[in-house]
Amino acid sequence: MPQIFHRSTNLISRASIFGGIFFVALLGMALYRIALSPWYTRQNYTEQQPVPFSHRHHVGEMGIDCRYCHVTVEKSSFAGIPPTQTCMTCHSQIWTNAPMLEPVRASYRDNTSLAWVRVNALPDFVYFDHSIHINKGIGCTSCHGPVGEMPLTYRAGTLYMSWCLDCHRDPGKNMRPRSEVFNAFYNQPSFEHPLTYEGVTYTDQRKLGDKLVAEYNILPLRTMQSCSTCHR
Repeated sequence: MPQIFHRSTNLISRASIFGGIFFVALLGMALYRIALSPWYTRQNYTEQQPVPFSHRHHVGEMGIDCRYCHVTVEKSSFAGIPPTQTCMTCHSQIWTNAPMLEPVRASYRDNTSLAWVRVNALPDFVYFDHSIHINKGIGCTSCHGPVGEMPLTYRAGTLYMSWCLDCHRDPGKNMRPRSEVFNAFYNQPSFEHPLTYEGVTYTDQRKLGDKLVAEYNILPLRTMQSCSTCHR
C-alpha cells in the first residue's frame, strides 16, 4: 500500500505540537505579566477627581492628622470619606474664591455629596476592616503607600490576594507601635532611624515586630491565612 502522507508530515506534526505548547506557554506568561502590570492593577495611576485634593499639601506640609478627615477609621471597617462640611471648616475662611474649590463650595451650598472616585477599591467578595488593622499596629502607609508625599492620590499596591497574604503570613515585618500608625513619614527601625519603644531602643524591624506580634495578640498564622478571614 503506497504511503498516504509525505515523510515531511512527521516533522510538521511535531513542529505543530511543540509550537502549540510553546504558544500556549507564551500566552499564559503574557497574560500573567499583564495582570501584574500597573496598566491592569492601576498602580501609580491618579484617577480623575472632582477636586484635585493633595495629601502632600494637607498631610505632609500642613500636618493634618489622617483622622481629622477619615473619622471612622479607628472604629469602623470603612475609613470614611470626609463630608463637604469637613473641607469647609477651613475653606470657608481660606482660599474662599479659589476656582479649583468651586465644586466644594457648590457641594456645600446645594447639600450634595462630591462624587469622589475610589482609589483603593476591593471587590465585593472581599471583607476588609480598617479598624482591626490599625488597632493591630498596621500603619496607613503600609497599605496606602507614601500618602504624605502624594500630590494626587494613587494606588500603591496591587490589592491582589497575594499582596494581602504576603503581610498575613509575616505581619511582624509591617507592624509599628500604635502611636505611630498615623505617622505618614514613619521609618522602620534601623541604625539610621532607631526607635525607642517602652524604654527599649530598636534598630531592627524584626525584633520590634516580634514584640508587637505578641503584645498585640496577633492571631495564629492558620487563622490569618484562613479563607473565611477575608471572604465571608
